[in-house]
Amino acid sequence: MKAQPQRIEQKKVQEVASLLIPLAGLSLLLPNVTVAEIVPLPDMVPVEQVPDWYLGDCLWREQRIPVVSFERLNQAALPQVQRTARLAVLNATGVHEELPFIAVLTSGLPRLARVTEEELSVRDGVAAKTFDLLNVSWAGESAVIPDITAMEHILLPWWQPAVSSENHPSDIAPD
Repeated sequence: MKAQPQRIEQKKVQEVASLLIPLAGLSLLLPNVTVAEIVPLPDMVPVEQVPDWYLGDCLWREQRIPVVSFERLNQAALPQVQRTARLAVLNATGVHEELPFIAVLTSGLPRLARVTEEELSVRDGVAAKTFDLLNVSWAGESAVIPDITAMEHILLPWWQPAVSSENHPSDIAPD
């Protein structure tokens, strides 16, 4: 007698734990696994001869990582740095092994979001900008899901992973 194949049922994901990250005039919606950490705005080291969306580098967990303005990447005005500003350190997608993280300047603290399929919809009629993967509506709020891979690709020509951080303000020993 021939064995009948068994059907394996997969559980449908009910919700995705996410963060709604405030920027100047918009919010990013990202799954928690994409965000390595939200940190207070650290001292940044300027990087010479880079586009204005590349705000500099910072030291995070003993690694030098680039800091970008998502708004400026998408051709909007460079945001004013508020006292509530933070950095959202994002896990990179693996485009280049020496660029494991990218930090995005935020205008404040993110909010937790439990995203369900029923509450999430693509915003029709909203033109996606270069670094927008999707423009969405979640629980009545507008948000952008960023294209992190595209961010990595545009950053790579400017990223200098081998540059020493010896002059980084966080590395200077007190007298």
